[in-house]
Amino acid sequence: MSFQAYLDNIKAKTGKTPEDLKALADRAGVYKVDMTATQLCDWLAKDFDLGHGHAMAIWAVVKSKGWVKAPKSKK
Repeated sequence: MSFQAYLDNIKAKTGKTPEDLKALADRAGVYKVDMTATQLCDWLAKDFDLGHGHAMAIWAVVKSKGWVKAPKSKK
């Protein structure tokens, strides 16, 4: 499945784009610039019944758009 197919399937299932989901996550108190993939994926699973692969596709969009900051490296 292509990356775009994941996004298309998410839109078909939820009626939401990644931008819509970001706005809803913000309203739900889930979205923060330092949130983790796990936090987002757990919320997407609970509220939208998205599986791990589809949730990670949303996470990839979140990261690519700079909506979260890169985690600090551990030394």
